[in-house]
Amino acid sequence: MKTAIILGATGLTGGMLLNRLLKDDSYSVIKLFSRSTTGSSDPKIEEHIIDLFELEKYEERFTGDEVFCCIGTTKAKTPDEKTYHKIDYGIPVTAARLAKRNGIEKFLVISALGADANSSIFYNKTKGEMERDVLKENIPETYIFEPSLIAGERKEKRFFESLGKHLMKIGNYLLVGSLKKYRSIHPDTIAKAMQIVAAEGYKNCRIESDEIKAIADHD
Repeated sequence: MKTAIILGATGLTGGMLLNRLLKDDSYSVIKLFSRSTTGSSDPKIEEHIIDLFELEKYEERFTGDEVFCCIGTTKAKTPDEKTYHKIDYGIPVTAARLAKRNGIEKFLVISALGADANSSIFYNKTKGEMERDVLKENIPETYIFEPSLIAGERKEKRFFESLGKHLMKIGNYLLVGSLKKYRSIHPDTIAKAMQIVAAEGYKNCRIESDEIKAIADHD
């Protein structure tokens, strides 16, 4: 039986992933590294309430078989670019470094479609730099999930993101062929695909949005 580490379990996709792993008999322990508690009393859960910007201080606790990194923010929630970079780049890269040091051979992280370290768009550039430096750790099984717009109800309201989701629902049926990867995707679809890839592996280390959906639908 395996020990999983989840970063971002209090978020939308991370919370759905946690629910899935709690029901998965192949996991005996699920370690959560978060700023706040999930409120769950499930005996599988081992919670570490920490400042994620200081994750490196908790290297001795960062042990297990798999790391699921579901950390991410938005410009609306984190308008300061320095803080944004610390969250979307700093936390995943630090987690990958700790995983490498502690001999964890499977690392799954959520990025975004369009991630590009050479992009002139700050969001895409940050995600691209994160991907580049996570891969530099050469963890044997590294899987980077690149979803399109994530459709789902969040606790906090984000007007323009919400508007975009409604428009995407209307426009999804127009996105066919090579454009399918731009369709919006539900967070539980991402969570299910991460669970499947952790168990079965995948042919590519980067998994775009349409592939994520195909993996989840195939099971």
